[in-house]
Amino acid sequence: MPTRKPRSSRTGRATMADVATAAGVSAMTVSRALNRPDKVSEEVRARVAEASRRLGFVPSRLAAALATARSMTVTVLIPSLTNSVFIDVLAGIQETLSPHGYQPVIGVTGYTPEEEERVLRTQLASGPDGVILTGLDHTPATWDLLRSIPTPVVHTMDLAPDADDALTVGFSQFDAGHAVGRHLVERGRRRIGLIAGQLDPRTRQRCDGWRQALVEAGRHDPSLELMVPDSTSVALGAELLERMLAAHPDIDALFLCNDDLAQGALFHCARRSIAVPGRLALAGFNDLGGAAWTLPPLTTVATPRHAIGVEAAHLLLAAMNGRDDGPRSVDLGFRLMVRETT
Repeated sequence: MPTRKPRSSRTGRATMADVATAAGVSAMTVSRALNRPDKVSEEVRARVAEASRRLGFVPSRLAAALATARSMTVTVLIPSLTNSVFIDVLAGIQETLSPHGYQPVIGVTGYTPEEEERVLRTQLASGPDGVILTGLDHTPATWDLLRSIPTPVVHTMDLAPDADDALTVGFSQFDAGHAVGRHLVERGRRRIGLIAGQLDPRTRQRCDGWRQALVEAGRHDPSLELMVPDSTSVALGAELLERMLAAHPDIDALFLCNDDLAQGALFHCARRSIAVPGRLALAGFNDLGGAAWTLPPLTTVATPRHAIGVEAAHLLLAAMNGRDDGPRSVDLGFRLMVRETT
């Protein structure tokens, strides 16, 4: 008996029915395998995947959304695609959502609440099943929009002052900055300065924590703070250190609010033959790649960026499936990585 050939659509493209025939399953099973892979066995998923590959079948997201009342997409808004902090968060989100059939759709806000509002409105028009945002510094209009939609929302990199107000995953930026300030004080440093760029609310919070630690120790000097709105970079760190030393040659310690700034300062010290930490102690933030491999290795704060992405995705999956009895705010903490620059 001749083998029945798969049917094809009027466009000549393979259809879900074609894939079902080739895989020896029903069209409904194919739909589940593609849209809710956790609902079918690994063996069935493999057969459907092989048949789809062989036939060149590309599923229609619109058709799936109409059939299941789900788009299987999640809007993820981040401030920047060039800052590795947010790339690590994205990796955790992607790795966690993918096995459940969800595709992150990324929007970039450029660190401005107004652009975030615009991008969010555009993304919501496509009907995502969930939303993951960075921080809590939204415009009033964005907050009104988030409260008006039925779509679950999770906020990352920060903690809500009121745990019942929003789903949040992050750590205390204030406490992390305070830990750095206290560490430099405990190292016996007297003239402790601050260099910061990209002055988003999270950066300001860690600066506030550092400042509070120095006030408590009676060592805070406002003139030793150099804060600029520019995006952080290695080059900016070197430039700002030069400015700080020109204005305050007696400074003996610095908290630089991101590791790229701290690495730039460290490289500048090497070029100027400034002994670190003998003459000048340096501490960074985020424990970015390379921080442990500078010469000398950089004291910094390790932040749980990948884990934040994973936990945010887990919280969102639970909310999208109607499970809202878990924690509203998840504090993943931080670690002060004391190395040789302090």
